[in-house]
Amino acid sequence: MTTQRQRKIGLTALLLLGLGFLAALVASNTLLRGLRIDLTENDLYTISPGTRQVLQSIEEPINLYYFFSDRETADIPFLRTYATRVREMLEEFVAQAGGRLVLQIIDPLPFSEDEDRATQFGLEPVSLGTLGESIFFGLAGTNSVGGEQTIGFFQPDKEAFLEYDLAKLVYSLSSPDKPVVGLLSGVSMTAGFNPQIQQMTEPWVITTQARQLFEIRTLTPGFAAVEDDIDILWIVHPQNLDAATLYAIDQFILGGGRALVFVDPLAEIDMVNADPTGMAMGSASNLEQLFDAWGVTFSSTNVVGDNRYALSISGGFGARPVRHLGLVGLDAASIDPEDVVTSGLGSINLGTAGHFGVADDAAIELVPLLVSSTEAAELPTSQFQFLADPQTLLDGFMPSGEQYVFAARVIGPLTTAFPDGPPGPAESDDAASGPSGPQLTSSDSANVIVIGDVDILSDRLWVQTQSFLGQQIVTPFANNGDFIINALDNLSGSAALIGIRARASFSRPFTTVDELRRQADAQFRQTEQQLQAELSETEQRLGELQEARTDQGSLLMSTEQQEEIQRFLGEQVRIRSELRAVRRELDSSIEGLGTALRVINIGLMPLLLTVVALAVVFVRRRTIGASS
Repeated sequence: MTTQRQRKIGLTALLLLGLGFLAALVASNTLLRGLRIDLTENDLYTISPGTRQVLQSIEEPINLYYFFSDRETADIPFLRTYATRVREMLEEFVAQAGGRLVLQIIDPLPFSEDEDRATQFGLEPVSLGTLGESIFFGLAGTNSVGGEQTIGFFQPDKEAFLEYDLAKLVYSLSSPDKPVVGLLSGVSMTAGFNPQIQQMTEPWVITTQARQLFEIRTLTPGFAAVEDDIDILWIVHPQNLDAATLYAIDQFILGGGRALVFVDPLAEIDMVNADPTGMAMGSASNLEQLFDAWGVTFSSTNVVGDNRYALSISGGFGARPVRHLGLVGLDAASIDPEDVVTSGLGSINLGTAGHFGVADDAAIELVPLLVSSTEAAELPTSQFQFLADPQTLLDGFMPSGEQYVFAARVIGPLTTAFPDGPPGPAESDDAASGPSGPQLTSSDSANVIVIGDVDILSDRLWVQTQSFLGQQIVTPFANNGDFIINALDNLSGSAALIGIRARASFSRPFTTVDELRRQADAQFRQTEQQLQAELSETEQRLGELQEARTDQGSLLMSTEQQEEIQRFLGEQVRIRSELRAVRRELDSSIEGLGTALRVINIGLMPLLLTVVALAVVFVRRRTIGASS
């Protein structure tokens, strides 16, 4: 009887435990739905404060229409997984908005009214070819004044930018009045006609992205005053500006205006001012008159070369990649993590950039945003204009040991570059100076960001365009665009989106492997130079032997020449063996590092967890034994 009773009690307990488990599961699904704990190092899955600020600043309701072809993608699991991620993010937005966001999730079946509605919003179906019918996977939003914003297609490759894309759409609908940016550019950043290639040109990606958040107004050089409704001056590659235009810029900034300035010792993207022979490309730009008045120094004749951050470029025709000292790929160590413009950015590429400094008697302060490593030095621009082999830049390169400032904020009081008043005829003074006369000093601290590179804006340094499911998709591989848009946002006073863009990247570079490769490359180059020196020495020795011969007309080699060639061939085999040994040592070092990491991840961590679990069981048993 006792045994049967114990069995009944045991079965009853198991039944109760099962029912309790089911109840807890139902309760957790109901009460804890949407609750998440983000354990990632950089809080990659947590809604940022900038997003919350955007959502809480919505004054009138915004309608969101999420179109996803659910039935048509039943056999495409990777797309459905990402669609769930998008839906959950949208639901989180709705929860944070306090009722000011209204979300509708729509499955636009073929030939349905929902499909027509998606088309009316401008969403185009994407064909999946043999995988099925065309599908919709996009978002449309409307506000109370008839404004519309859309995301045509959610690309899975851009999951890292999902929160920003959604917040940008909501922000654009909640703030229909965009800040006005006056673009004064010496290079063609907008759509136009290129007379050199006789073709129409597409706008730069950075210009297209900026137009989504700002009203970009193109300014023509020669203006005598900045229009009153312009909030920011975006000055790119200023060349040969007349005195009236410089004075207008001067007065705009001293009067409290904001400016984002790009100058360059050698802007390779400037094809208009390329050498007619096609050998030398690019040109220099500077705002020397204004910089001198402010106390900012910038050299238009020197490029900063950086041996640590030099990017590798293709050698062509199967040749191994070569490192280019003038093409610099900065990582987080050279990007200011404290400034809202650069916080969280992990990769910015520059091309033949210059650097800034502060004059000895200047009252301003230069706050660096982007800096070089200590393995950098100045090189004359002439070395880059006719550069055939980037490897030659490494010959005799000696780092200075100091860090150079590529981009910075200018903070402090500014002084006019026109202490005698506006230039030109006296009758134009009123138009240029304003009702209270010329401004001789800034009314407040400067609100200017200066960047010593124009190529940072060009598409080639930060984005690639590829075809994805029949559409042209722009995919960034560096944070150049984030940096520029952040700067414009910050200068416009709209800082809500800054925290969204300033998020850590999923990319985790193998810094130890990169260091091993740099060391091997230096050793490889040293051995390669030794081989070249041996070759030159042998050629010189053969020439001397030929000159010393008495039978100058003979085509046969002398015994000494043959021995010299055999000696060199032996040395060549030895040095080539050393080159291969350097490569093998690099590969073995990288493989050894990978093996150690695999041992730690696969073996050591489970072993540690097992030891901890056994220790917990042992302690609990001892505690139970002691209590009994």
